Amino acid sequence: MKIKEILLVLEEMAPLAYAEDFDNVGLLVGNQETEATGILVCHDALENVIEEAIAEKCNLVVCFHPILFSGLKKITGKNYVERAVIKAIKNDIAIYAVHTALDNHPEGVNKIFCDALGLKNSKILIPKQNFIRKLVTYTIPENAEKVRNALFDAGAGQIGNYEDCSFNSKGIGTYMGNEHSNPQLGERFEFVEGEEIKIEVTFEKQLESKILKALFKSHAYEEVAYEVYELQNKHQNIGLGMIAEFEVPMDEKDFLNLVKEKMLSDGIRHSTFTGKPIKKVAVLGGSGSYAIKNAISAGADAFLTADLKYHQFYEAENRLLLADIGHFESERYTKNYIVDFLRKKILNFAIILSEENTNPVKYL
Repeated sequence: MKIKEILLVLEEMAPLAYAEDFDNVGLLVGNQETEATGILVCHDALENVIEEAIAEKCNLVVCFHPILFSGLKKITGKNYVERAVIKAIKNDIAIYAVHTALDNHPEGVNKIFCDALGLKNSKILIPKQNFIRKLVTYTIPENAEKVRNALFDAGAGQIGNYEDCSFNSKGIGTYMGNEHSNPQLGERFEFVEGEEIKIEVTFEKQLESKILKALFKSHAYEEVAYEVYELQNKHQNIGLGMIAEFEVPMDEKDFLNLVKEKMLSDGIRHSTFTGKPIKKVAVLGGSGSYAIKNAISAGADAFLTADLKYHQFYEAENRLLLADIGHFESERYTKNYIVDFLRKKILNFAIILSEENTNPVKYL
């Protein structure tokens, strides 16, 4: 199996198009044409993790955080990033990062977070914008069903919990072909006027080339008339953070003790207790201070995230309990999820969960 075959499985788990624009995801180091010997899954691809991959005879490291985030002008081994990259290259080890591609996935980081705490009925906290596109095309009635089904098979027409969604309207189409044309109906230089069906479907932007290929292949016309629009609609099933709830409300102290126990946190910083029971909880793995207002607007009784600064705790305004449980802690089960996913998809192949603890924060 070549590394590029494994990358297809990883993109199925966390499509790169889901990642935030600022992020650096995908294959960061290595040649995808290389034959894979094994996969090591980790949180951070540090030098000691690369050494672990060497010992385990794995030449593909799949990490959550990208070891290469901003551009490198020199690779001299002067810092932990450069040393990890040098060791990987010297030992022909590829590095692949998922990060916000999995953060934004409905079954990704924040769903894992919710499941670990026993939260139910989870929904996206900050739905992704500028991600949905619409295709509009026109064809003869006899060809409409074939075109629709081809578009559906390519992934178009999915809206929330519904699939095969489209809007169809009847109208009159006109055309006249020149000397180079080969019209399906009528002759060259003949003005043709006939009934057409207008078909409209929405799709996720990363599917555009696949959608258009299906359109051209299934359409009856020599020249296919179509339009693609970027919509302002938010994608309700893709985005950052989640809001979910407990079946039975609990006391604030009991809630924080539960979080500490389930997320294996050595310390939780939190805002002043509100005195209200905790039922509705917003979560955002990693640095999530920018989502405090989103959590309040969503009616959360508590918001769990990491990397909060001193003054940001004031933003709770006694409207919710704000808690910083630690960056690593909020994402700690992500690598387990990746391993489980890969083992279900790739059988009889070495897929190893890293035993290295790469959390840089320590507690007394």
